[in-house]
Amino acid sequence: MAPPPSSLSDHETAAAAAAAKMKQKRGPPFLLLVPLIYAPILPLIRISLRHKPVLRDRLFTAVLAGAFVHGAYLVTDLYDIESK
Repeated sequence: MAPPPSSLSDHETAAAAAAAKMKQKRGPPFLLLVPLIYAPILPLIRISLRHKPVLRDRLFTAVLAGAFVHGAYLVTDLYDIESK
């Protein structure tokens, strides 16, 4: 690989690298869209499994716990570190 031209300063090179990194992340933030899946699933579980209360309650609790874990993950620094 050839060295960069000497006419570019370090600041310009760093700015170009930052711009290239910004262009790579163009898709939607799928982790932030997961609640749109949880929202309709919870009532559907309650309605569709009303004749099997044990399974209904366990599945509802598992999905709700998963939603809370997902929310906690987004609030903590782990998500922030991965997004950089």
